[in-house]
Amino acid sequence: MDLGIAGRLALVTGASQGIGRAVALTLAREGARVVAVARNPDRLSALIGAIEREGGWARAVPADLSRPPERARLLAELERLGQVELFLGNTGGPPPGPAQALRSEELHNAAEQLLYPMVDLTRALLPGMQARRFGRILYITSLAVREPIENLALSNTLRAGLTGYAKTLAREVAAWGITVNTLGPGYTQTERLEAILAHRAAQRGVSLEAAHAEQTALIPMSRLASPQEIADVAVFLLSERASYLTGQALMVEGGALRSLL
Repeated sequence: MDLGIAGRLALVTGASQGIGRAVALTLAREGARVVAVARNPDRLSALIGAIEREGGWARAVPADLSRPPERARLLAELERLGQVELFLGNTGGPPPGPAQALRSEELHNAAEQLLYPMVDLTRALLPGMQARRFGRILYITSLAVREPIENLALSNTLRAGLTGYAKTLAREVAAWGITVNTLGPGYTQTERLEAILAHRAAQRGVSLEAAHAEQTALIPMSRLASPQEIADVAVFLLSERASYLTGQALMVEGGALRSLL
C-alpha cells in the first residue's frame, strides 16, 4: 500500500529511543523526510546514521523541549528545513507517584514535559498545514487515558489533558484536511516500561522478573508489544490513507483494556 507520504517532511519528537525511534525509522522507510528531535545527541546521531544507511533523508535536532527556548530554537531550524506536514508528538514519562502526594511544582514540571511542548509546536506548525490544506498530527499518549495506571498520577493526569486538547483541536482544523489523533500504546518493550517495572518491583520487594511476569499475565496476548508494532499503526495514522480518521484516541494494547470504548 502506498501511504502517500514520500517526500513529505515529518517531525518526530522523542525520537532517540523506543516508540519514537521506531516511528522515525518507519517514516523514513516510507519515503518521508524526517526531522528527529530528542535530548540525547549520541542516540540521535545513531538514528540518523541508521536512516541514511537505508537510503533515507533525516536531520537531527538535539533539544530539551521542556524548555521554551529550546522549542523556539527547534522552530527556527524547521523554518530552514521546510514545512512540516506530519507531526508525531512523543515525550518521555514523568516520575511515578500517587495522586494524593502531587505538588503544584511537580504538575508544572510534568506539563512542561508532556503538554506545553505539544501545544506550542502544534500552534506553530498549523498555519503551514492550513495553507497546504493537508496535515497529520499524532500524539503518543498511553492506555492510561482510558484506564489510569496505579502510581502514575502525573502521567495519567497530563496525558488525559493532551487527549482533550487533541479532540478539541481536531474539530477546529478538520476543514483544512488536517487530522489530529492520539495513539495510546499498551505495555511496550521500552526503557520507560523497564523503569516503571523496576520501581514497582522495588516497592513490592519482588524481583524484576516477577514484576515482568505479573504485568504480562494481565495482557490477553501474553506478551509485551514491540515498538515496531506501535510504530506501524502510528505511521498509518500519519499517512494520506488515514484521511477520514480524526479526533480519535486509538489504543494499541493487545487487549489489556477492559473498557468498551
